[in-house]
Amino acid sequence: MGKPAKEQLNVQVNGDVVTITSPDKPLWPTVGVNKIEYINYLSKMASYILPFLRDRALTVIRYPHGVGEERFYQKNCPDYAPEYVRTVREEDIDYIVCNNLQTLLWLGNQLAFEFHIPFRFTHNTYPSEIVMDLDPPSRNDFILSVEAALMIKEVCDNLHLKSFVKTSGNKGMQIYIPLPDNQISFEESRLFTEFLAHYLIEREPRWFTIERLKKNRGNKCYIDYIQHAEGKTIIAPYSVRGNDDALVAAPLHWQEVSQSLKPEFFPLPVMEQRMKEKGNPFETFFTSKHSQPITAVISALKEKSL
Repeated sequence: MGKPAKEQLNVQVNGDVVTITSPDKPLWPTVGVNKIEYINYLSKMASYILPFLRDRALTVIRYPHGVGEERFYQKNCPDYAPEYVRTVREEDIDYIVCNNLQTLLWLGNQLAFEFHIPFRFTHNTYPSEIVMDLDPPSRNDFILSVEAALMIKEVCDNLHLKSFVKTSGNKGMQIYIPLPDNQISFEESRLFTEFLAHYLIEREPRWFTIERLKKNRGNKCYIDYIQHAEGKTIIAPYSVRGNDDALVAAPLHWQEVSQSLKPEFFPLPVMEQRMKEKGNPFETFFTSKHSQPITAVISALKEKSL
């Protein structure tokens, strides 16, 4: 007879006890990832994940039976959350603020797979970064997001702006442009995202669109400049997604962005080894905020719009 499955594990984390229930529970059967392996992923990747969750109002997608049909969004912190889980109240919602490892692991035990974050910290109204969401019609059209990403990088390089790139963990990519603290408003950042979107469409109208309705996009990649706004969220770097193959929203080095790139290269089981071999592509993300010459770009766009 095999060993009986453990019902729960108690883990000491920074002086708190995090209880992991049903550690052997299958979560992503296709790739053979169970609950304790997911918890281990969160623990080992915490130093990369937490900087992007810290001091942000968190929305999660929970999958109570692992990947499959049943899932639900959670914004309000449940009453049964332990004392170490911090919250922030915004518009009558008590959002979880994931500032420490014990909260991250507790969320993992709650089968929160997807961590969606706003573009600003809880303590201010200014965006911390610009994010351009590049959304092709399917994974088979992923190359369109690659082409869009490279065009945006070319523009940013010409403007001396530091940019970062990650997969969405599904079928597209996202470009990040860190912003200096408390200097650029959401309204001002919209000038830049709109400029980038229209630039791509002018360059390659056969490939890109800003059409909001999916049925009207055809086979074009949607350049979602509207998504970057107050109240909107984006999948956090290094968050896993609730798809069958456990793909991760994986930060990339720009030299990895080529026509051979596929989102399927980055499932959860390979990420720890990838970090050992490749390092963290977002390592300089927050320090680069201080040297971004974005205010001059915004000023030029304001003058152009007059």
